[in-house]
Amino acid sequence: MNKNSRIMDITQVFLTPEEVAEFAELVGYNDTARKFTIYDLLKYFVAASVGQWNSFREGEKIASDFNLETVDHSTFSKKASAVPYELFKNLFHLLLEKCNRKTRRSLNIPKDILAVDSTTITVGEGHLKWAKFHGKRSGVKLHVALDVKNNQPVQVEETIALEHDGLVGESLANPNYVLVEDRAYGKIERFDSFKKDGQSFVVRIKENITLFRPRALRRLETDDSYIIRDITCKLGAKQNSSKNRFRIVIFNDDYGNEIRVCTDIMTVSAETIADAYKERWKIETFFRFIKQNLNATKLFGTTENAVYNQLYIALIAYVILHFLYYNSVSKWKYVKLSQIDFIRELIRNNLPVEAKMQVNRLLKKVRLKAS
Repeated sequence: MNKNSRIMDITQVFLTPEEVAEFAELVGYNDTARKFTIYDLLKYFVAASVGQWNSFREGEKIASDFNLETVDHSTFSKKASAVPYELFKNLFHLLLEKCNRKTRRSLNIPKDILAVDSTTITVGEGHLKWAKFHGKRSGVKLHVALDVKNNQPVQVEETIALEHDGLVGESLANPNYVLVEDRAYGKIERFDSFKKDGQSFVVRIKENITLFRPRALRRLETDDSYIIRDITCKLGAKQNSSKNRFRIVIFNDDYGNEIRVCTDIMTVSAETIADAYKERWKIETFFRFIKQNLNATKLFGTTENAVYNQLYIALIAYVILHFLYYNSVSKWKYVKLSQIDFIRELIRNNLPVEAKMQVNRLLKKVRLKAS
């Protein structure tokens, strides 16, 4: 067996040809191809993601290294453009449901933390004429809601790069979590809406937002505290302030920068609120990982379907690989591998025996659950 074929075997455990065909029917796509099917497209883009392919043409040359049938690069390209990207978006969210695993909270807050942010992927202006960005660049965005406890996405939306984060962020709110966001999402009217909808949140606010009628909260002072101020207030000027009073925690981050966050949570310390906001940086780590290790910055195609199919299948690869690592690493006694090294060795079918045994046990459980 070709070593690189291991990732293909694993993909088929998590997403079967029958499931892909079912979702194709749901989006109204009739796959009449015999030589290069929708499922072949999935496998090709998974291989392109983990194998760091550079283009459709390179896929034609090295597909056999992943135990894939070789097809002309134009066939690969045409299929990527023809298949509605909603198909793989829906499959991605199906996979999230399969791989979702709640974990014990470490911060003493009411719910788990959901970090919301976006990442921009840019290319030359002629590459994506439908997604003009700044200067001579075109680009798209992935807007992600990430469960920071297990580093798995909960929801993802795609837009062109010029789309404002705040507008899309409204669709990523989830009352089952504490929403943690940066300044781009910090609108006063949203906070009032969150209060009405029961959405807990910790959101950074801009420096020019007025803190109207502040009242200091009692707190235990410590010499090493990084908290500058802990108050409740209304937000905005007197004539146009928020309907509700909110808690504002002002603190210094690890680089000495002053951060102001707004929250509805009153039952924990100011330090806990600050630490909850700092958890947001895990989404930056997630973005860096998929760009550096899953080829998310090298967009092969020029159409919406081709671009978003590639990105959603890269996210599918992430969910599968992260699930295997996350659920096996705690059981290793003698092996020490980072997630990146784990992925590299898994792709090569060269994992240490102990790690390989745990992965095989996990795959067996997934098969049994699906049967």
